[in-house]
Amino acid sequence: NIEELKTLALEIREFLIDRIPKIGGHLASSLGVVELTIAIHYVYNTPEDKTVWDVGHQGYVHKMLTGRKDRMDTIRRLGGISGFLKRSESEYDDFGAGHATTSLSAALGIAVARDRLGEKNKVVAIIGDGALTGGIAYEAMNNLGNSNSDMTIILNDNNMSISPNVGAMSHYLDEIITNPVYRRIKNDIWNITEKLPGKQTIRKIIRETQHSIKRAVTPGLLFEALGIQYFGPVDGHNLDELIRILKRIEKIEGPKLLHVLTKKGKGMQEAEADPISFHGVSPSSGSTGLKNPDFLDVVGKTLSQLADMDGKVTAITAAMIEGTGLKHFMEKHAEKLYDVGIAEEHAVLFAAGLATQGIRPFVTIYSTFLQRAFDQIMHDVALQHLPVVFLMDRAGLVGADGPTHHGNMDLGYLNVIPGMIIASPKDGVELRNMMYSSLQLKDKPMAIRYPKEKTTDAVTFEEKFEEIPIGSWEMLEDGKKVAIIASGAMVPRAAQVCNELKEDKIIPTLINARFIKPMDEDMLKNVAEKHSHIFVVEENNIINGLGTNILSFVNKIDVKAKVHLLGLPDEFTEHGTREELLNIVGLTPAKIKEKILEILK
Repeated sequence: NIEELKTLALEIREFLIDRIPKIGGHLASSLGVVELTIAIHYVYNTPEDKTVWDVGHQGYVHKMLTGRKDRMDTIRRLGGISGFLKRSESEYDDFGAGHATTSLSAALGIAVARDRLGEKNKVVAIIGDGALTGGIAYEAMNNLGNSNSDMTIILNDNNMSISPNVGAMSHYLDEIITNPVYRRIKNDIWNITEKLPGKQTIRKIIRETQHSIKRAVTPGLLFEALGIQYFGPVDGHNLDELIRILKRIEKIEGPKLLHVLTKKGKGMQEAEADPISFHGVSPSSGSTGLKNPDFLDVVGKTLSQLADMDGKVTAITAAMIEGTGLKHFMEKHAEKLYDVGIAEEHAVLFAAGLATQGIRPFVTIYSTFLQRAFDQIMHDVALQHLPVVFLMDRAGLVGADGPTHHGNMDLGYLNVIPGMIIASPKDGVELRNMMYSSLQLKDKPMAIRYPKEKTTDAVTFEEKFEEIPIGSWEMLEDGKKVAIIASGAMVPRAAQVCNELKEDKIIPTLINARFIKPMDEDMLKNVAEKHSHIFVVEENNIINGLGTNILSFVNKIDVKAKVHLLGLPDEFTEHGTREELLNIVGLTPAKIKEKILEILK
């Protein structure tokens, strides 16, 4: 019964507050959907009725209610359950989601398939955490209103994505909270009728009038115009109200949207006060002892310094100010920072427009999310020879977030773009200098990729910038017979391998291939002529990466050097810690050394 469900909500919230800080994961967003998730599973007959969650990190309570509570301690850990919805994990996960704005299109596909097959189940899409700032959602709603399929959208409106929601749509949804006309109808006029004769009849008329005015002064107007029936807004933490209205909506045919107001971090004072910091929490395992900065911190501070030097430097992000390290930039240059919401395609097109007018845009987006904007990178930036710089965080294996977040394919999709410069710094100082060097570009875009980890050097931000010639490599060790060419985060690991190989009487040459495209062909030719074996070590899928570029070049010149590729396999790597995953794919120093010795023997 309802009272037992309220007790269940308290128990779930206590469980999340107790466990998630210890094991790591998405806390604030989970706390915000406790009652909503319970109500959905109470009213709808899952898994026969289909639920599609957007974004996937809202799904922790859903996982607990569908038989996975006892495995929550394994979430995001190697061999454990995923931190997102995953079809192979449970029959209740109807559609996988690690990115955002996908739910409405997927749910509409499921609803149309149901109609084609003559089935009668319900389809519910839960969209929230800022996902309505993405354009795909509006494409889906436009199609949904036209199709007239029976489908329910639940808008979890918590005014947050990861950073606060931005843009006109966010302000539009806020209208209900502040609009005095609607509030007066709901409160003052209603109270006046208490003393009038024929109170019930009058109130019925007023209620109908209220609904009409409500559509005109609240977000319902937009959805109704698209052919989607609008209901709400309702308190997303009131189980009685949620269940009552969901039961009513379930019986209404056609496209409909329920607007639910929730509080991200609900029930935990610290998370309610600071939902950004508590969006995702790391396991409480103590300090690593490393005082070096994260690569993303280097990006934010360096970008701020570049903006001090050049007033045209501008930062653009897609709802990830904190996640991409731009907090430092925002503190000093808020007027030059543009958060466009979860809209990566728009972010890149927006940057292209800025660049045509002489502004120097730096687009900071995770490697995996930048995939969404491939068309814009190719047609709107590269084809027009615009100097847009892409700062790609989380390149390589990201760790616990798993295959939806690994940035191991960016070389594959950027390599094919004519004129694209692709760089991968070995440490923080090199990252700073690459960002500085990118300002010298006039007619080419540049992508700089870096991992989710600390730098191997203690970066001093007071040091002067040094320009790095585009396409130049760096020889770190000059050896014989065997050469190791590494890029990015693999360079420090390859350096460790070189030191250990010396114990086996092998003195390798070590090259820092800091540019994947263009390559330092003079140095590569020299290495290929003087060494019998070249080992290319990269944290990217082997297909169409640095190794592929090197193989193609070596094949064109008359040398006998054998090229061996050590990178990520042509498959989706699961979740786990970064070091666990690097060990599995053979990119730890021990595994790299083992592979080299095996081939040489």
